[in-house]
Amino acid sequence: MLPTIADVLALETVRRGSPRVVAGADRLDSKVRWVHVGEIADIAHLLRGGELVLTTGVALPDDPEKLADYIGELSSVGASGLIVELGRRFVRELPRAVVKSAEDHGLPVIVLARETPFVQITESVHARIIDIQLEELRASEQLHEVFTELSVEGASPAEVLAQVARLSARPVLLENLAHQVLACESAGRDAGTLLAGWETRSRAVAPEERTAYDPASGWLVTTVGARGQDWGRLILLCDSPPSPRDLVLAERAATTLALGRLLERHQESLERQAHGTIITGILTHAYADPDEAAARARAVGVPLTGRKLISVVIRPTDPSEQALDGQAQLGELAEATAAACRDARLPALVGALDQDRVGILLPLPPRARAEPALTALSDRLRVLWRPGSSFVLAAGSVVESIKDVRRSFLEAEQVADVAVRQPDGRAFYRLPDLRLRGLLHLLRDDARVQTFAERELGPLLAHDAQRGGDLARILRIYLDAGRNKAVAAQKAHLSRPAFYDRLRRLERILDTDLDDVESCLSLHVALLALESFRRETR
Repeated sequence: MLPTIADVLALETVRRGSPRVVAGADRLDSKVRWVHVGEIADIAHLLRGGELVLTTGVALPDDPEKLADYIGELSSVGASGLIVELGRRFVRELPRAVVKSAEDHGLPVIVLARETPFVQITESVHARIIDIQLEELRASEQLHEVFTELSVEGASPAEVLAQVARLSARPVLLENLAHQVLACESAGRDAGTLLAGWETRSRAVAPEERTAYDPASGWLVTTVGARGQDWGRLILLCDSPPSPRDLVLAERAATTLALGRLLERHQESLERQAHGTIITGILTHAYADPDEAAARARAVGVPLTGRKLISVVIRPTDPSEQALDGQAQLGELAEATAAACRDARLPALVGALDQDRVGILLPLPPRARAEPALTALSDRLRVLWRPGSSFVLAAGSVVESIKDVRRSFLEAEQVADVAVRQPDGRAFYRLPDLRLRGLLHLLRDDARVQTFAERELGPLLAHDAQRGGDLARILRIYLDAGRNKAVAAQKAHLSRPAFYDRLRRLERILDTDLDDVESCLSLHVALLALESFRRETR
């Protein structure tokens, strides 16, 4: 932290001059970025802000108005204060115009009753400033080494937060855009107390900058995300204003978390890596021309042109298996899936999509039916994979072009994520198994869905949180009743006039018309999404 004017006045070199504060005594906590010696009256244009100006006043004007302007100009450029040595120009005290102007502008002014070598003051203050900067540089270098190592090792969010708590001795939390806590390191505090009413408290803290300190809550908040895709916030709970080191710590941790999300990869065979790269390239539109993707697939022995294309996603269903070396398990599943495709005479691209999904792009002859191929693949995989282990195989829509493969994979991923929670033993699952609640549950971690829910319901949730209201419940009852106000009032145990009054308040808060079908549909979807966020947190 930079020294303050009070710190400068405490230096021995300054105390020898018998300093006395004559104006701005309430601003002695102003930071001193540098010390500047200057005798000329038009010095303000040479300053950049934060300077403590030293002068004997020998070149200052006699006119009281010009003296007042001198003080005003120093204040306007952000000077932290003015020290005047008495004896050469001003013998016993400063002119009244200087003191009055300094008080009016809130500029601290100090007089030195004894002659003091200014060079000693500048050397003392500058030495302290440079020492502080060196200390901050060393701290920044240490943080760089710590978080670079975490990034290289692929540390989990919990490990990153543990380091932040250790280095800051403060609690730290990671939340998503729906203000749901993803990870928490309490730094010895009671976690229950830290998390009590978290969503309400978090909604009240909304700084405009990506990294900012909120004095009211004592939170240092920094946004987490990369490539323009923000997905969460890192929050450091501070008992006092954070230091520059704390700011660097929070930002480095946020960067590590963002990189960790971008760089997660799995150990696979070279063939699986090659297949996975092609699948990922198709899904992310990395290939400018679909023919490039077809050429790459053909190069690894999988022809895609002139075929019907089926996207398939496979997920293990045994939680205990998933918890036990998930990367190794997924690698085994991918290899077993590739072997099953070969046994069933189904050339296919097979690779891991993420930490718990194996993806397959299955090309079939134009007249072949998808169902027999999917059944054969499922049956063969049950034989080849770990005995006693189970999985779900989900298929997307059949498409005719590589350009439509991404949509088919998204369908397959959604079906797999729903089916894995309640598998019923069938050979494969298709899109009709998925409905709106399941879809929103699958997308609960998507920042776009969280942003949509916040945009639709944010004012209402903030209103309820601030006033302890239940208007969100009233809105849900109204929508569940099919917008039948009489039925909704009865379910809410309210008289019709009271219920209608609540609806009018809802319309004012949300700035919408509750008789409009499309508006109500958006609100209903947002409520279902919010429930999926909260259900996951519980």
